[in-house]
Amino acid sequence: METKADIKNVVFDLGGVVIDLARENAVAELQKIGLADAGELLGLYKQEEPFLGLETGHCTAAELFDLLRERCRPGTSDREIASAFEAFLVDIPVERLRALRALRDAGYKVYALSNTNPVMFHSWIADKFRQEGLQTRDYFDGIVTSFEEGTCKPNPELFRTVLRRYHLNGDETLMLDDSAANCEGARKAGMQAIRIDNSSEDASMLAVVNNLISSKK
Repeated sequence: METKADIKNVVFDLGGVVIDLARENAVAELQKIGLADAGELLGLYKQEEPFLGLETGHCTAAELFDLLRERCRPGTSDREIASAFEAFLVDIPVERLRALRALRDAGYKVYALSNTNPVMFHSWIADKFRQEGLQTRDYFDGIVTSFEEGTCKPNPELFRTVLRRYHLNGDETLMLDDSAANCEGARKAGMQAIRIDNSSEDASMLAVVNNLISSKK
């Protein structure tokens, strides 16, 4: 792991870094309820309309469900649409939650910056972060989400929001993201960035966190 300066702050993407994803699961479930073009609408790193509207806070969940229902099989419920959409999310291994706590115990400030939507964030994600009896906010010194800010990564302005809101020095702040475009957006905003690949032992979230902790010893 190479960084240009001493890191004091670590910013985590959620999906693909802390959370295991399976886009193909959501595509399959959405197609089952009649959304034939789900594969064109769901992106791995950023959504297309109409899902993008939910992720940027420009439409409500109810508005999205009403729009999608017109394209689904007759009688499809909000719960069926939400469940199909949430099939995107697979798991948060508890060892990653422990790693977040260990990083803070080592003296780092820890933040989350995620392209996400209120349906997932306040239900599935919130539930998975309770595995140790804690809440999502207990793992982070601050959280910034696309749906609350009205824009998505890789827009550099979203990364600058994290720096401004929490009074962070970009040179001392490391973004961990699974998207190359998002890492580049972080660098444009003045942060350092490392691309995470949880399928690779050396490039995984746990490996990077362990290296950061070791550098403090």
